[in-house]
Amino acid sequence: MKLPEQEKAAQKAAFRAMSPAKKLDHLYTYYKWPILLVLAALIVLGSVLSRELTRKEPVLYLALVNVSVGPDTEEALTDGFLSAIQADARRREVYLYRDLYLSDDADVLNHEYAYASRMKLMGAVQAQKLDLVLMNREGYDLLSRQGYLTDLSAPAGGDGQVWPQQIAALLAENEVVLSDNSLEVLLGEADEEERVTRSVPNALSVSSLPLFRDAGFDGELYLGVIANSTRTEAAARFLEYLLP
Repeated sequence: MKLPEQEKAAQKAAFRAMSPAKKLDHLYTYYKWPILLVLAALIVLGSVLSRELTRKEPVLYLALVNVSVGPDTEEALTDGFLSAIQADARRREVYLYRDLYLSDDADVLNHEYAYASRMKLMGAVQAQKLDLVLMNREGYDLLSRQGYLTDLSAPAGGDGQVWPQQIAALLAENEVVLSDNSLEVLLGEADEEERVTRSVPNALSVSSLPLFRDAGFDGELYLGVIANSTRTEAAARFLEYLLP
């Protein structure tokens, strides 16, 4: 209901006559919900703007499988690469999946962790948010057999291209399973397991490279490119970046 002008003037005069504390109490009592709604909207808007302004676009997604790296090596794998390709580290990043553990022989204590790592890796691959994998021999064997890794016989794009000699010298071959009947054996539909495999160069043996040579890794270290990566050009530049 619209108030008469005289009553409006009286209310304004009464409000002006209040002490600052009473004015605040009056505003809170009569305008609490509108004020809270406006504040909530401002907080949500500020949060969205903050995320957008600070969000970084991944140049590459890199997974660490059965290996861990120190802060210096991690910085070289991320900010060092961004600097090498002259990418703005404030707006770009190399996204790391840390502490993934894969094993066919995981014990009771590690079984759930291995299963969770496998699910996380599969989800990243299916979402095309994984490009490179740094792994030990066990991780390399598993990912190779399951067909996760790109055939590195030649650089992406074909057309008779060949790898620089430094990269070609690091190529490692591993077994890829083309077909097997393990499910049929498990279901009792076949008596003997049959498996067809092929040896494919699908990773680089990088233990001897300067970045990893003195970093204290135990055993061989391999770097592979995920087969469905959509950032193959950036992956190739990363491989070249690792060379001395």
